[in-house]
Amino acid sequence: MTDNGKVQKKIEHLREQINHHNYRYYVLDSPEISDAEYDGLMRELQNLEAEHPEFLIPDSPTQRVGAPPVEEFGVVEHPVPLLSLGNAFNSDELRAWYNRVVRMLGHEDFDLVCELKMDGLAVALIYEDGVLTTGATRGDGYNGENITQNLKTIRSIPLRVNSNALRRFEVRGEVYLSKKGFEDVNKEREERGEQVFANPRNAAAGSVRQLDSRVTARRPLDIFIYGLGYAEGSVPDTHWETMEYLKSLGFKTNPNNAPVSTLSEADNYYQRWIEDREQLPYEADGVVMKVNQFALQRGLGFVGREPRWAIACKFPAVQATTKLVDIGINVGRTGSINPYAILEPVTVGGAVIRRAALHNDEDIHRKDIRIGDTVVVQRAGDVIPEVVSPVTSARTGEEKVFSMPSHCPVCESELVRPEEEVMLRCPNAACPAQVYELLKHFVSRGAMDIDQIGEKLAAALLDAGLVNDVADLYSLKHEDLLKLERMGDKSASNVLESIEKSKERPLSRVIFALGIRYIGSEMADILEGEFGSMDSLMKATVDDLLAISGIGPKAAKSVVNFFSQERNCQIVEKLRKAELKLESEAEETQELPLAGQEIVITGKLETITREQAEEKVKELGGKAGSSVTKKTTYLVAGADPGSKLDKAQSLGTNILSEEEFLQLVGMSGQG
Repeated sequence: MTDNGKVQKKIEHLREQINHHNYRYYVLDSPEISDAEYDGLMRELQNLEAEHPEFLIPDSPTQRVGAPPVEEFGVVEHPVPLLSLGNAFNSDELRAWYNRVVRMLGHEDFDLVCELKMDGLAVALIYEDGVLTTGATRGDGYNGENITQNLKTIRSIPLRVNSNALRRFEVRGEVYLSKKGFEDVNKEREERGEQVFANPRNAAAGSVRQLDSRVTARRPLDIFIYGLGYAEGSVPDTHWETMEYLKSLGFKTNPNNAPVSTLSEADNYYQRWIEDREQLPYEADGVVMKVNQFALQRGLGFVGREPRWAIACKFPAVQATTKLVDIGINVGRTGSINPYAILEPVTVGGAVIRRAALHNDEDIHRKDIRIGDTVVVQRAGDVIPEVVSPVTSARTGEEKVFSMPSHCPVCESELVRPEEEVMLRCPNAACPAQVYELLKHFVSRGAMDIDQIGEKLAAALLDAGLVNDVADLYSLKHEDLLKLERMGDKSASNVLESIEKSKERPLSRVIFALGIRYIGSEMADILEGEFGSMDSLMKATVDDLLAISGIGPKAAKSVVNFFSQERNCQIVEKLRKAELKLESEAEETQELPLAGQEIVITGKLETITREQAEEKVKELGGKAGSSVTKKTTYLVAGADPGSKLDKAQSLGTNILSEEEFLQLVGMSGQG
């Protein structure tokens, strides 16, 4: 075969691969590979076609932007093609795009608009005389699916606007699910035994492409409008002014979008969101840069399927594919048996991943994940990486179906599956693995905050027999610690000082530190407020607990079951003898400055951490809330506050800046 023949065969193979993955992504909403790997295939094909234009054909995937619309919905032709953007993957490629724009225009006298690139589903909304008449998907860029009825169920899409200046116009936006909404949808699907969505983008796409709009209406979908497709009437001269105009009409635009004047400012915006993307309440996979002036956009025009006047700067990948070498088992602090993936090392989001979560055996079998599979691995920020799905098309027949063990891998107790639970559990409360995990939880920052005891020292204390349960920490002596390897006199003193200091923690922290299932730090605060002492809590019945707002059946039963076990009561007695605070000091809070006030903190704080801020609120007698309600006294809005700020504004809640909060709690001017 000639060299040209090999190139042609490679191009044809790439087209087949990309068309297959387009179908999986756009039609089935079930991708097999990560966005980064798809982008790599597309870029390879683009480069080969550029080098060998004789092999370029009109229906190459490089000349299209998606997949043909599904006929069941009906087809909507886009009057102005809804095309996709060219990609840049780092600052150098952003600079190269900018320099091309400068060369074509012959000057640098233009502005840019920076917008977060939502990881959702692109849609077009047509309004006639102010009324929404048609809503469609992107489809192949020229024809989309008519999903008008489904889009009308999204409450952030206005059904009517007062647009006297425009008789007929089209706006374009991205429908998405928030991270919280995605978790809720998947939880419901899990409970019904249905296959969960791989990511929020798939969940959003699957939601708006339901044949029954009542299903769509039950999903917490949202939208950000990002542009004007076309308009019959007078519009502003720039993209930024147009977005402000659309905002004034009632369309929801992303508050994180920003106009900039220079390439340096644009790159700073890009770098900032690479760092802060995980703070967003939704998924974003990059930043879009657009030339602001419409006249310059028209002059720059298009190349193939992409506008020359805009570029999508992708964030580093948070998904990748690798081989699942084996499945291991961990035992959690409540006895849960947790399978995890042992992977061929792969770099995801800048970190090398060797292990990933698999949740439980039902999840493994529902997703049909097998040992030896090529799998999609996902990582977001500091969250433990997880296996999203297998790439079934890559199977060789050598893969093995996984079976959970029947006995605990640590203490060899026979495993049980409690009624109405999906997790297998080790019933042995003295299982060394459970004691170790509970000890790590007990000393953690949100619990007793014994900062001198980390994972290695916790393991060493258990191995040496110095600690058999969490209460034994308070019986440690200086000479005991000196017996441990690499433990010097000063280090031993520091450990004991840290343990002694933890005795100052309030009752709620002790409740949380005990590791009772379903009892997080916020619920521990509620329990302290309601019962006032550990003794009263230990005597509480399920009915007593269910009478409290915010306590559900699972949490109520868990608390009662915990204190019904003699071993746990013995631990509490040992903590009492160690003089930990097992009674509330709530009576003293009535005199404190924030007594009776609830403060919610959102966004990134610059001066102190969120944990420090919430601790200060509690110290001054207030409650640190997690969500904005009518009971919220103040919302403290840091950088990039997200949806909580919108909720607070709609409720008329008092909103404080970080500096105003610091003044309120007497920390202004402190570092």
